[in-house]
Amino acid sequence: MSQLFTPVRIGRHTLPNRLVMAPMTRSRADDAGVPDDLVSLYYAQRASAGLLITEGVFPSAMGKGYVRTPGIETDAQIAAWEKVTAAVHAAGGRIFMQLMHCGRISHPSLLPDGAQPVAPSAIRPAGQTWTGSGLQDFVTPRELRIDEIAAVIDEYRMATRRALEAGFDGVELHAASGYLPEQFLSSGSNLRQDQYGGSATNRARFVLDVLAAMVAEAGGDRVGIKISPEMNFNSIEDASPRETYTGLVDRLRDFNLAYLHVALFGATTDYHALLRPRFNGAYLIGGGLGQASAEAALSDGRADATVFGSAFLANPDLPERFRRGAPLNTPDKNTFYSPGAEGYTDYPQLGATNAI
Repeated sequence: MSQLFTPVRIGRHTLPNRLVMAPMTRSRADDAGVPDDLVSLYYAQRASAGLLITEGVFPSAMGKGYVRTPGIETDAQIAAWEKVTAAVHAAGGRIFMQLMHCGRISHPSLLPDGAQPVAPSAIRPAGQTWTGSGLQDFVTPRELRIDEIAAVIDEYRMATRRALEAGFDGVELHAASGYLPEQFLSSGSNLRQDQYGGSATNRARFVLDVLAAMVAEAGGDRVGIKISPEMNFNSIEDASPRETYTGLVDRLRDFNLAYLHVALFGATTDYHALLRPRFNGAYLIGGGLGQASAEAALSDGRADATVFGSAFLANPDLPERFRRGAPLNTPDKNTFYSPGAEGYTDYPQLGATNAI
């Protein structure tokens, strides 16, 4: 039997297969960060994955970075996510919520009272973000004070609690893609001179403090973390990524996490070979995998489970398609972030027509 379809232990959960759906922003929430009813169908359709990881969810309103992204702060948001987890569990699936604070990758029009985005240092990133009025240039963020950093860490703690209340099987810290945790990790976006800046050890402190808060709520066996060394997305630069990430992963052992999720996109270093031996939980790899490359990663011991993004987006029944060697639907990039069912819940499954 293919190793893709063998069980694997991830934290306190035993997954029936080693196919994980990646977190992918889909922008189907309303302006208040409440997921609409289509979100339940979308995730339930994909419940045959060993594990679903949600799109990035902001832990507080100041963490929002894009239009129509969901949160886990208000009662209405929690109630909407309860429908999602109930639908996934009814379909036999398991689902973790990814917590994503965008930090400086935001815009005042997306934040409470037109607030300035926050970051470890007041460095304006290059680029633009999607707002209600279209693309807008990033602005110079405001540097967080020490007391504010403590408050943000507590927001992650409360978001973890609320995710569990909403029925999630666990939570993932998004520490990649140039968002707030990676802004602290990276030397190019963190110029602080206090305990959260300077050395690689100090720059990792925010991530580790957030994980400690999340683990205190959920237990390490229900917490994962995603990193993507050298992805350099959202204007992120780091002078010594090998030092940064080996130092971080060495410290993760203290938390007995459910998994480390490493997605590589164009890295010059084989971080899987570098980081896997340093981690004491399940090791998940992602980044442009196909069935053959996923099989190879499992067979040669580079991974415990494999993470698929757009392939799951366009193929709700991806595990069954892999089992049968069936052709795959092609993702429609034009509908990745558009509202509504098109390109979201209407991708055909084998031998069935989806109801919208």
